[in-house]
Amino acid sequence: MNSIIKKAERMLQIEQLLLSHPRGLTATEIARRLGVHRSTICRYQQDMPKHIYVDVEDGYRWKVDRMAYLLHVRLTLNEAMAVHLATRLLATRLERQNPHAASALRKLAGALERLAPRISKHLNLSADDMDDCRRHQDPNFLRSLEVLTLAWAEERKVQVWYRKEGDQIGEYLFAPYYIEPYAVGQAVHTIGYREPPGALRTFKVERIERIELTDQQYTIPSDFDVRELLKYAWGIWYTDEAPQEVVLRFAPRVARRVGETRWHRTEQVIQEGDGSLLWRAQIAEPTEMLPWIRGWGADVEVLQPQWLRQRVREDVERMVKLYSI
Repeated sequence: MNSIIKKAERMLQIEQLLLSHPRGLTATEIARRLGVHRSTICRYQQDMPKHIYVDVEDGYRWKVDRMAYLLHVRLTLNEAMAVHLATRLLATRLERQNPHAASALRKLAGALERLAPRISKHLNLSADDMDDCRRHQDPNFLRSLEVLTLAWAEERKVQVWYRKEGDQIGEYLFAPYYIEPYAVGQAVHTIGYREPPGALRTFKVERIERIELTDQQYTIPSDFDVRELLKYAWGIWYTDEAPQEVVLRFAPRVARRVGETRWHRTEQVIQEGDGSLLWRAQIAEPTEMLPWIRGWGADVEVLQPQWLRQRVREDVERMVKLYSI
C-alpha cells in the first residue's frame, strides 16, 4: 500500500476514534487501539486537521474540537424536505435570533441549489428569518445554548447561575442529559443531573444568567431514556407520580379539527352521537395543558380531573369580572 494512502487512512482512523471518545485519548491509548507504536501516532500530530488538538493541561490527551468539526452529511430529497419542515417550525416557534440555525440552513440550501432550486430558495428565506435583526437578540441565551451543547457532547459538567421564581439566583453544578425545544412556551429546556439536590432537574435555557464549562466529567446513566421520561408529559413537565387522566369534551363545530391532529401519544378519542368529541389522555402534569385548553374557549369542557375543571372555571370567572360582563 502506498505510504501516503496508508497515512491518510490512519489519520482518518484516529479522527473516528477520537469522535467516539469525547474525553480524549493519549497517544499511547490511540496506538494500542490501532495496533501501532506510539511514535507513529506522534509523527501524525502535526499533519492532523485543525479540529484535532492535544490538550496539554489534561495529560496530553488528543481531542476533537467539536465546535470546529464539520459534519459530512448526505441527504435524499425527502430527507432534506424533512429538515426544511423542522427548521420552519423552529423559525416560527422560537423568536430568538439563532445564527447557527441560519448558517446550517444556508449550507443545506447551497447543497440543494441544483437538485431542487425552489426548496433551496425557501431554505435561504428561512435562514434570513432565523437571523433577522428584528428578532429578539439574546447573546446570553445563545452562549448558554452553545456551552450546554459542548458540555453535552463532551460529557462535562457546567456551573450554572439560574434565575428562579422571584428573580432569586441559584448556583448549581449541572450535568446535561438532554436538550429539548418547547413549542408551547417558545423556549428551550435542558434536562440533567443537578447538584444540589443531587437529582434530575430541568432548566429553562432562557433563565440561565451565567454558565461556565468545568473539567468535571460525567456519564449519562444507561437507563436514562428521555422518551420514557416524557412519555406522559404534555410538553416538558414530568413527575415521579402516576399520570392523571384528563377528559375533555369538544363541541361539534371543532370536533373535526381536534380529531385531525394527534395531540398526545396516550390520547383516545370517541365521536359522540351529537357530533361532539370525547378526548382523554394520561398526563403527567395537567396544569401544563391550561394554555391549550384556554385556547379552545367555550368549545371545550373539562370533565376530569375535577381540580382542573375548577381551575378553568375560576379562570372564566376572572374573565367575566375583567370584561365587566
